[in-house]
Amino acid sequence: MRNSDKKQVTFGPKALVMTASLTLALCAAIGGTVAYLISTTESVTNTFTYGDIDITLTETPTDDGDDDPTTNTYEMIPGNTVTKDPLVTVVADSEDCWLFVELTKSENFDDFMTFELADGWTELEENVYYREVSQSDADQGFYVLENNTVTVNSDVTKEMLNSLDENSAYPTLTFKAYAVQRSDELEDIDTAAKAWELAKTDSQ
Repeated sequence: MRNSDKKQVTFGPKALVMTASLTLALCAAIGGTVAYLISTTESVTNTFTYGDIDITLTETPTDDGDDDPTTNTYEMIPGNTVTKDPLVTVVADSEDCWLFVELTKSENFDDFMTFELADGWTELEENVYYREVSQSDADQGFYVLENNTVTVNSDVTKEMLNSLDENSAYPTLTFKAYAVQRSDELEDIDTAAKAWELAKTDSQ
């Protein structure tokens, strides 16, 4: 019975009889049982899956004979630029993330080479840079070095180059990329610094 049917009224003797007669007629129609109004809906199923983050780090291989693009070898000529194109890619449909790149230089690297970071990277600490990447249905690639080059210092001498042998290793520059879920709602990953701490801990 609807709420609008439940108004409080006062009945006289004749009204009471009419009400009783109606009730008896309904009971007879349904065989003496009480009927309730019932309604149902279709089921709604909520399925909770999980997101993920996938990244790659690639570089154009050099003709150094080892067929390994992760250990490229380059020739140093004072004042010349060397093509070097490390590319970090956040794979399509990855969650929002903090993307980091860590550079590790040999102790003698700065004596021989210099470089600049590509646009879009922000320095977090020495040799660690980051950027914010939002979810996309397409791969998103980010080069690490400006103009994809490193430059041999013009003051490098022949004597310095000749000194590089088994006792004085050649300069090296190593890249490593990390990605951490990004969310303003989760305190542990709401800043790049906090996310980087998690990345370092996880990689150890």
